[in-house]
Amino acid sequence: MPLESSLCGEVAASSAAPRVPRGKRGGQQALHCAVCEKGFRCKSALQRHFRVHTGEKPFECSFCGNKFAQKGQLTTHLRIHTGEKPFECVICEKRFSEGGTLRTHLRTHTEEKPFECTVCKKSFSDSSTLRKHQRTHTGEKPFECAVCKSKFTRRDHLGTHLRTHTGEKPFECAVCKDKFTASSALRMHLRTHTVEKPFECTVCKKKFSQAGGLRMHLRTHTGVKPYECTVCKKSFNHSGNLRKHLRTHTRENPIECTVCKKKFATAENLKKHRGTHIMG
Repeated sequence: MPLESSLCGEVAASSAAPRVPRGKRGGQQALHCAVCEKGFRCKSALQRHFRVHTGEKPFECSFCGNKFAQKGQLTTHLRIHTGEKPFECVICEKRFSEGGTLRTHLRTHTEEKPFECTVCKKSFSDSSTLRKHQRTHTGEKPFECAVCKSKFTRRDHLGTHLRTHTGEKPFECAVCKDKFTASSALRMHLRTHTVEKPFECTVCKKKFSQAGGLRMHLRTHTGVKPYECTVCKKSFNHSGNLRKHLRTHTRENPIECTVCKKKFATAENLKKHRGTHIMG
């Protein structure tokens, strides 16, 4: 069984490392976990490892009561409370509480993407982002809402969804003080103040403030009409036009003139009608 070269270290499985019998190697006793056969150089390392199997968590956070199997895990966790960030990026000087997070961050500078999706070959800078991406292929939704049982592929998507039940809106617009349940919704809203239009049509160069607006616009070029009337089978390029059309079947006139109380099926018809009041 291969042994880590560092003192009291856990075995790192490697095809290059030779398999050796239990007993002494290089003058040191090889200790093995009775459950999973991993080997260790000293008893304390084996004892720490064994907590993986027993579930024992002897190290408790004095701030929040969370418990951990390893002292190092507690040390890392405590930085959430203390705000300590001892790991600094040598390029941009951004600081991090964990060495692993710094290593992942450094790939934003090197553009290294060592984690590849086996389905579509798309590459990612860290393993957690790859796992999230893989759910787009598998359809797995492991995060379930305890209130309505809706399921999500990502934990942060569940967190955003839960605010629809709690009514919490933690993201506030600094301009008009409107509040939002998600940071993405706030970003889209801010473009109404800045007139920023980052989404550009590759065909005609027209720009849009939201990705959804660009998607609808692209249908004017592709001719795609995904919204079909269930009554007459006529198709439309976006849902708003289908809703207006359905009123020709239902005779619904929900839009009322504030002057004469006459009702209309669409805002366009109301606008034309208002001209009769101006002319009069």
